Amino acid sequence: MTKARILVLISGGGSNLQTLIDASHTTDCAYEIVHVISNRPEAYGLTRAEQAHIPARCLDHKAFKDRSLFDAALAQMIDEVSPDLIVYAGFMRIMGAEFVSRYEGRMINIHPSLLPNFPGLHTHARALEAGVTIHGCTVHWVTAGVDEGAIIGQAAVPILPGDTPDDLAARVLVQEHRLYPACVQAVASGRAKLVDGRTVLDGKPGGLALLG
Repeated sequence: MTKARILVLISGGGSNLQTLIDASHTTDCAYEIVHVISNRPEAYGLTRAEQAHIPARCLDHKAFKDRSLFDAALAQMIDEVSPDLIVYAGFMRIMGAEFVSRYEGRMINIHPSLLPNFPGLHTHARALEAGVTIHGCTVHWVTAGVDEGAIIGQAAVPILPGDTPDDLAARVLVQEHRLYPACVQAVASGRAKLVDGRTVLDGKPGGLALLG
């Protein structure tokens, strides 16, 4: 079986990267991680990649005066690797429309809320402030709009009495580590595709759903 070649973009500790690395070692995995790129030199995810013998590089966004220059440099790095799929794993950069359109349908992200609720930052605190009873995480296609791409999969967790943002973040992270490998596997295997702006799973509109 020819495996899909995955390039992972990171900015921090890389816990989701680690779950993808671990899943890639299973016998039925449809992908292999061929490269990791971080926009922050201190990102521990680079160490995780090194420990897994995966080529990794840093492209420090602070070295660029203009966002478009960083976008162009990152695109050049990606094209040198020529991956089948680009996976954001805690990649904290909003990329320009030209960059996104270049890889449309080949780039996915995970977000710590049940989109379309709470796009952007501080999702756990905002969920508690809003008084919702269910929270979770979403894997979606990357588009020019922040956290607006078609949903590939979601995992839900209950909000419990007395929860703090940190409590909720920890519970959601457990589900992220279940959901992301499952969604990457679905895309890499061809089960999940982006068709006319919508996710199609196994030939039908819709995505994966996991319960916490």
